[in-house]
Amino acid sequence: MQRYFVTPAQLGDNEVILSGDDAHHAVRVMRMEPGDEIIVSDGEARAAKAVIRAAAPDRVEADIAAWLPMDGEPLWAVTIAQSLPKGDKMELVIQKGTEIGAAAFLPFQSERMIVQYDNKKEAKRLERWSKIAKEAAEQAHRSRIPTVEPVKTWRQLIAAAAAYDLVLFCYEKEGGSGGAGLRDAVRDYRSREGSHVEQLRLLLIVGPEGGFTEREAAEAENAGAVVVGLGKRILRTETAAMVGLACLMYESGEMGGV
Repeated sequence: MQRYFVTPAQLGDNEVILSGDDAHHAVRVMRMEPGDEIIVSDGEARAAKAVIRAAAPDRVEADIAAWLPMDGEPLWAVTIAQSLPKGDKMELVIQKGTEIGAAAFLPFQSERMIVQYDNKKEAKRLERWSKIAKEAAEQAHRSRIPTVEPVKTWRQLIAAAAAYDLVLFCYEKEGGSGGAGLRDAVRDYRSREGSHVEQLRLLLIVGPEGGFTEREAAEAENAGAVVVGLGKRILRTETAAMVGLACLMYESGEMGGV
């Protein structure tokens, strides 16, 4: 069943209104008509199944048939801090990261990133990234749309680390040297804080195509991050983000067990 995110103002006690791109998608792309069912969510507190009563390309009206639980979110809130990669790789990270379960994305600038960052395109880029997150959240039946933060500097990223329970700094040298792995870091944290730690706020920091410098690794560690590896193989930057996130979802019990 197709899912749409709407604003709280669009979702009333008895009806929901789709407009703009959502209405166009429902009518022109999905070929929906009166009698068809959809799932809607305000991305905050309410989700419902609704039955369409009127359908036009610019406005779809539907009656609330049943309220649904907001249970499409992982137990752990993982923010992916991704150094800006070249091309459309950031879009891929946001799309697939949303499907897997990321709570937010924090793009940032680092020393060895290849892409030439243009802050004049910031608003347009952020709008597109947010749209990708919304569409992926609808496809994956998420209860909320992940937040996409404006691009941060390295210093801003380091300062933001203090807001998280656990910060994991993915460093290829750590994996290749047989050092600490992501699983070790998470399990060590849980053993220190208590085996029944449930809701966690985690920051997963992933470097650019050129990797992190030793200085960046040292600064991250000094700021409280745990430097970890993702195995013995060297991963592409977009692959590292997905592997790290999937491992965290597994450790949280998202795939079953604890």
